[in-house]
Amino acid sequence: MVARTDTDSTEAAERDAPVAVPRSDRWLKRLGLSGRLFLVTVAFVAAIEILIFVPAVANYRLSWLSDRISAAQVAALVLDASEGHPVSDELARRLLAGVGARAIAVRDGDTRQLLSIEPMPDRVSDTVDLRNRSIWCAIRGAWRTLTEPVDEPIRIVGQGWEGFDLVEIILDDAPLKQAVVDFAIRLAVSSLIIATAAAGLVFFVLQTLIVRPVRRLARNITAFADDPEGADRIITPVPRSDEIGLAETALARMQRTLADQLRQKRRLAELGLSVAKINHELRNLLTGAQLLGDRLEETSDPTVQRVAPRLVATLGRAIRFCEATLAYGRAAERTPRSRAFALAPVLAELADLAALSAHGRVRVVTEVAPELTVFADSEQIGRAIGNLVRNAVQAHDFTEANVASPEVRITAGRECAGAVTILVADNGPGLPARAKEHLFEAFQGSMRSGGTGLGLAIASELVRLNGGTLSLDPAAEGTRFRIVLPDAEA
Repeated sequence: MVARTDTDSTEAAERDAPVAVPRSDRWLKRLGLSGRLFLVTVAFVAAIEILIFVPAVANYRLSWLSDRISAAQVAALVLDASEGHPVSDELARRLLAGVGARAIAVRDGDTRQLLSIEPMPDRVSDTVDLRNRSIWCAIRGAWRTLTEPVDEPIRIVGQGWEGFDLVEIILDDAPLKQAVVDFAIRLAVSSLIIATAAAGLVFFVLQTLIVRPVRRLARNITAFADDPEGADRIITPVPRSDEIGLAETALARMQRTLADQLRQKRRLAELGLSVAKINHELRNLLTGAQLLGDRLEETSDPTVQRVAPRLVATLGRAIRFCEATLAYGRAAERTPRSRAFALAPVLAELADLAALSAHGRVRVVTEVAPELTVFADSEQIGRAIGNLVRNAVQAHDFTEANVASPEVRITAGRECAGAVTILVADNGPGLPARAKEHLFEAFQGSMRSGGTGLGLAIASELVRLNGGTLSLDPAAEGTRFRIVLPDAEA
């Protein structure tokens, strides 16, 4: 016994321990697709609102300052009209109050006029030149107005008109800051309302057009996985031409196909169990018949002595066939015991299959050279060709076509080096197109009422196991199968 070390125990414990899921991942999983979609929608709308909000505040600040410059130019006209006469302090106070400035200065060429009733400040906190309206400068100025404390006045420079080249004003920053803050609050509230309404509308539309159909698909797939054979679990596609409609149509088609295949496999499994039981009992009966055949060999009657060996051999093949049928039901044919053997004796035994004809008028003819040999399992090849001959004999009885001399002809020869070709042909009516579609598929290629469709499937598998091929040849009349086998060990 090998002792288990502490290291091994630790590694096993770590391997068996549940994987820890990050808390954020668990939160997102509980949130679901709808919640994630809502958060993404809100995030995108908020990002768009921010991109609109910042330039809007900066533009409002420039507009507010431009209005003060315009009012200052009106006051400048008063100064210009009173040229040569002093302006009273009361009028100057009213003009400055209307502009909201401490001082107003205008320049026309070399002439400069100043309107002020207070001493000019030694310094200003900022100078705003409205003649240069760069968006980035406007944004930086708006940010400075909103965030920096009010301590010193600011200087505003604007383009003049009505004969003035330049207009300058000195004003306190507090009114500007208050106006910009009020506008920012109003804009933020309105943007929040618009963003909420837009996000809700987008969420509702996406929830209706995408999320709910996807949930319906997920629920249907889960229900179908629980009972894939239930007809009520197949989704009913909605009449939509978009990707959701195409997905539901494809899912319904896949579910119907899968349900049919599962039901067929279940029926085949039940059929296989029934066949296994039947073959088990049939093998026991045939074993008893074989023992009776052995007793017949001891009889002195010449006819019985001539027929008994063939009867015993036939019963032996029948027993092996039952065992092989059971093996086929388990989808496991035995490995071929290949050897070189003469083909003529194997084909000669197939002539007895003519007795399967209900009217006794079908002949089985073989044309093969005695020295022709193939390298394969003689029993499996005999079974494969026997299935083809049996189908051909029974096809003559099944059809209503009037054939004068119905026969099944088996020919063999070398068409190329290293390969032997065996042709099994009949002069019947041929195969219908429906049978050719699934000719070598189990339970699919039956051509007569009551047939199982296993003969050709078993023949094809046996030939393939022995390194050969089985195919349907085009023929002028009737049906012709071609078997190609190796005639030497590879």
